[in-house]
Amino acid sequence: MRNLHNESTDRLFQAIAGIKNADECRAFFEDLCTIKEIQDMAQRLDTAIMLSSGMSYQKISETAGVSTATISRVNRCLSYGAGGYGAIIERLGEQNDD
Repeated sequence: MRNLHNESTDRLFQAIAGIKNADECRAFFEDLCTIKEIQDMAQRLDTAIMLSSGMSYQKISETAGVSTATISRVNRCLSYGAGGYGAIIERLGEQNDD
């Protein structure tokens, strides 16, 4: 993946890290991204969650409406990526346990 460490991307990630709640996050992303970009990101996160639960590519494709290429890319990130999906999936699981 291209180097994401520069002043501009650092500022973006700092802005995201400073978001206080889901409503503020939704407003920021609605201003920042297109609806399609937000839907695509949500779909990739859903795919990562389903992969983590052991769901098959076929079932994920049917359930989430994503291509097997997208599922494969997400799976590659889960296995060899920076650990972002795993950390978020774990945090979401902790929130659901509350």
